[in-house]
Amino acid sequence: MDALAGLLDGPRARGAILLRMVMEPPWSLRIEDHAPLSLLCMTAGEAWISPDAGDPVLLRPGDVAIARGPGSYTTADEITREPTALIGPGGTCHTLRGEPLAQSMYLGVRSWGNDPAGSATMLVGTYQMRGEVSGRLLDALPELLHLPAGSWNCPLMPVLDDEISRDEPGQSVVLDRILDLVLIAVVRAWFSRPDAAAPAWYLAMGDPVVGRALRLLQDDPAHSWTVASLAAKCGVSRAGLARRFNELVGEPPMAYLTGWRLTLAADLLRDTDATVDAVARKVGYSGSFALSAAFKRVRGVSPQEHRGGVVLPEPQQHSP
Repeated sequence: MDALAGLLDGPRARGAILLRMVMEPPWSLRIEDHAPLSLLCMTAGEAWISPDAGDPVLLRPGDVAIARGPGSYTTADEITREPTALIGPGGTCHTLRGEPLAQSMYLGVRSWGNDPAGSATMLVGTYQMRGEVSGRLLDALPELLHLPAGSWNCPLMPVLDDEISRDEPGQSVVLDRILDLVLIAVVRAWFSRPDAAAPAWYLAMGDPVVGRALRLLQDDPAHSWTVASLAAKCGVSRAGLARRFNELVGEPPMAYLTGWRLTLAADLLRDTDATVDAVARKVGYSGSFALSAAFKRVRGVSPQEHRGGVVLPEPQQHSP
């Protein structure tokens, strides 16, 4: 399991909002949907994306952007254009006075805009739920990521463009999976840039020793790992692995394992009905008491409180 696969293979898109937005100037939309992540792919014309925090970017054909929530942003044909519509949670759309726009701007299956022949076309894919596993990766991204057309290449973009307006059985699942693959391609291209500020664990995946150790921990978190057993699997000394792991990842192997186990547990608690005891054993704890103690110590809430939707404080240093 590599870094991207391991961190994006947990909670995947489930009923993501996908649409083709077709606009003719003048236009400006205020996005306040609080979604954890939106993928914006320009296929024709131009559009400005102006986040509340950070510099605006201009999208041209072939460009892609990731807007990382829950922050808000404005997208428009001109950077100074005042918004005339507001996109809220779940993709709801209203004028600034609260008048609904869903019907008046409906242009067909997963197509929306102010003119079916508009000069600007953007494919938009919005994840509606922040999962704990993907959150670890997405937290390493800026609030607004922009890749110009020439800096990335994804053969799935034409597929997404073709599939987005189809209305066939199971189409939402097909689109969810395509969106996941496009997201992985974008993130991979972003981290591969010469000036990329990739997180330590991502860069460490390329190390022959630490990368193997990380994959072993990610692939089998329930195993009763020790630094000694992990070092033996990697063909190095215990002290050598501990030193190199800490240098490249920024924390000891067992601290990383704790964070990974609790991240997986948090996702299982939210997205399944498994008991706390079953979740504990699945991720490597002896039972519900051991998991609860670790969960409370690192995340500040109990597993039951997390499952019930209690807002989590910032994780402590045990989480990578």
